[in-house]
Amino acid sequence: MQRLSAAANTTARHLARNSNSILKSNRHKMSSTTTKPWPKPFIDCTGDYTSEQFIETHTGGSLYSNQPRMPNLPVPSISETLEKLLPTALPLARTSQERTAFNSAVEAFRKSSVVSTLQTSLEHRATEASASTPPTSWLQNWWNHESYLKYRETVLINVSYFFHLADDPTTSSNIQRAAAILYSVGDYRKGIVSGTAPPEVLGRKKTPLCATAFKYMFHASRIPKLEMDGYRIYDPNGLTHVVVCRKGLFFKLDFLEENGNPLPLNVLEDRIQQVIQLADAKQAVGDAHKIGWLTSQDRDSWTHNRELLLTHGGEEMQTALTTLESGAFLLCLDDEEPTSRIQCGELFLMGKGKDPSSAANRWFDKSIQIFCTNNAKVGLLGEHSMMDGMPVIGVANHIANSPYASIVQKTKSRSDPTDSGSSGGVTHIFDHLLKGDNAVVQERIHKAMHSWEELVEAHTLNVESFQSYGASQIKQWGYSPDAFVQMAIQLATFRLFGEQAGTYEATQVRTFLHGRTEVTRAVTSASEAFVKRMGERPHETVVSKEAARLEKLEKVTLLGKAVAAHVAYMRDAARGHGVDRHLFGLAQLNTSNVELALFSDPVYQRSKRWRVSTSHLTHPKFDNWGFGEVVPDGVGVGYAVKAENCMFNIMALTEHGYSERLGHLLEESLLELKSLHVGMEPSGGLKSKL
Repeated sequence: MQRLSAAANTTARHLARNSNSILKSNRHKMSSTTTKPWPKPFIDCTGDYTSEQFIETHTGGSLYSNQPRMPNLPVPSISETLEKLLPTALPLARTSQERTAFNSAVEAFRKSSVVSTLQTSLEHRATEASASTPPTSWLQNWWNHESYLKYRETVLINVSYFFHLADDPTTSSNIQRAAAILYSVGDYRKGIVSGTAPPEVLGRKKTPLCATAFKYMFHASRIPKLEMDGYRIYDPNGLTHVVVCRKGLFFKLDFLEENGNPLPLNVLEDRIQQVIQLADAKQAVGDAHKIGWLTSQDRDSWTHNRELLLTHGGEEMQTALTTLESGAFLLCLDDEEPTSRIQCGELFLMGKGKDPSSAANRWFDKSIQIFCTNNAKVGLLGEHSMMDGMPVIGVANHIANSPYASIVQKTKSRSDPTDSGSSGGVTHIFDHLLKGDNAVVQERIHKAMHSWEELVEAHTLNVESFQSYGASQIKQWGYSPDAFVQMAIQLATFRLFGEQAGTYEATQVRTFLHGRTEVTRAVTSASEAFVKRMGERPHETVVSKEAARLEKLEKVTLLGKAVAAHVAYMRDAARGHGVDRHLFGLAQLNTSNVELALFSDPVYQRSKRWRVSTSHLTHPKFDNWGFGEVVPDGVGVGYAVKAENCMFNIMALTEHGYSERLGHLLEESLLELKSLHVGMEPSGGLKSKL
């Protein structure tokens, strides 16, 4: 372990020197009028946003214009947090003794002098963070470290998330679709790296959102290290390439002009064709190791194997890895033809397809990977450690709204008939490195491939496409679509598990400087009353029309209260007044490990063990999206509530059978909720018979 760490540090110094020389050469080749060179060619990030905050002022532009005025993440009071905690945890008590013990633990926590001291320290930390130069959040580096960079399992499934974009109606050609991706992302990238993109705002009031995550979007990669990973971002000046992979082989493809604009579409198409031809030819003779497999491993194994690559490959390998990591993003040309949402989801999230080696056509550390299959299906995979999904929606939206035909129309005057791209512009990154005689590397690749196979085969991804109704109908009934669907999820998971379970809905707090997410807890005393009244299966116990009317009215009333409680909790969470980040901060400060009964209480532990991990994203041109479960006996549910339908991507371990069963129960619950509203006014009252 210590020998490897020392060797890794030595290699890192060599890599830094070599990378500096490579990147310095590139930076001298291009001086864009819209971007300013950084003081150094790349930055190794350690999870503290303040270390890279200078890039915002250095870059300037409208993208970061609101940063100096962003408010600071608040610290709720102990009393407020405990009052919110009680109704979200008590429904999970399994006995009266557990309920009594939890109430006692909460009261002891409220009165504890130790907790009072921790709260004072947290408030002081928040004050110092907001007054520091540069200012920051009291939470961000703790959260980036503990939730992401220190995570030692594979980032595959449990950390990354995928988007499945709708088909482009103007082309069915994978080459044309891939070229359109390169062009549209290149166009979007320019606004981000130059700072000229408009600042993000939220809602009708146009509330500014923190833009810090955009620095980690392009020319970036997670870097495996023992104990805690790093994250490397490269100065975009002088970098005109994207990395394209096909059949597990990686190619550097120049896709930008020297001024940062994307190359003409016909040049991009020709270069993509080059990649396909080169990869297919090399695949035919087995002319390379597929080292992408290694990035699917647990983080410590990948750390060891990255060091092995550098040891065997020397400076050429250092150069190759620098080229890959500094690419704007990774475009994966998958030799697959998925049709269904399930097939696309499995391919985009896990690399699972008909070709067993499709997962080698990945580099799971890259900040953004975009997929284009042989039949022009397109998806995106986001690496989660330094930026959440909401900022990434911007680039996905730009792709979705840039069909091939519109780019042709927009750029027909820029077509370059003299430069077909038939030669140049494409380089095999790992060519002549680690060829067939390298038995040690090959053995590690086989081991990684076997681990991936076990992981993927242990999981089931299911998609429930509910077509009966969507947001339009839900609004007519008088509910928030998101909160209504959350109650359907509560009912379905109650029936799945036979009890309610800790449920996480991600709520962004980017209205604060360096804010990421807070938890909206979907379990409340109101949702408990609702699901218990609905029961473990649909049923009618009444014998008269009047009794049926009253039963329906009672259930609708309970549903309304549960929805209202969820909306209220989400509103508070979005203001930075949730429960979980506050208690996390107090726990982080308890460095003396003073025993606090609340933190070890089984009801509290159950309430923050996310057996049901959910997140909502609705986009008119996204066909699906999703992520994996958080705990082994849980489910991951990414969902969309469109105008006329709802979509659920469900992920769980196969051994439990949860994925398919939950899909059925969601449909059952949503249809049952619809039946409650037949003959009801939007307010929940019965329509007049007159």
